[in-house]
Amino acid sequence: MTEVSSLTGRLLVATPALADPNFDRAVVLLLDHDEEGSLGVVLNRPTPVGVSDILEGWADLTGEPGVVFQGGPVSLDSALGIAVIPGGTAVDGTPIGWRRVHGAIGLVDLEAPPELLASALGSLRIFAGYAGWGPGQLEDELGEGAWYVVESEPGDVSSPSPERLWREVLRRQRSELAMVATYPDDASLN
Repeated sequence: MTEVSSLTGRLLVATPALADPNFDRAVVLLLDHDEEGSLGVVLNRPTPVGVSDILEGWADLTGEPGVVFQGGPVSLDSALGIAVIPGGTAVDGTPIGWRRVHGAIGLVDLEAPPELLASALGSLRIFAGYAGWGPGQLEDELGEGAWYVVESEPGDVSSPSPERLWREVLRRQRSELAMVATYPDDASLN
């Protein structure tokens, strides 16, 4: 088997050609990527469900909008917390209940008491479900041109306008990808 170069911490941005409705204009943060597969969360799918409706203790720590996001089509009955820790790139001083994924971005142990992390969190988002790929599956999709792979920024996790994240991430690229941000929602109307 060929070695897989890790894309952990990077963003998958759906190309206009991606036909799967679960990922139409999706921006996925990869939380894990290795030879055993990949796991990520869709950053731009807010639901109408308030965080206080399912995880009351964490509601005050989430930013706007204070709703649960649909992280992907897998295990919708489970929750993942993703948080940015200001200065989280330091090796020491990692807060209890937070595990670094990439830079200042990490996973939150939602079983831990929220007060353990309250003073350390810069932003928190709660996701129901996740996006998952088996061994080689994501690499196949990348080869088919389904995804653009770009660097993430800590602010992507807590974008106050998640509905605009697809265009914003593409627009900030220093290549022809910036032009893809202008792709119409429905190309058949052109």
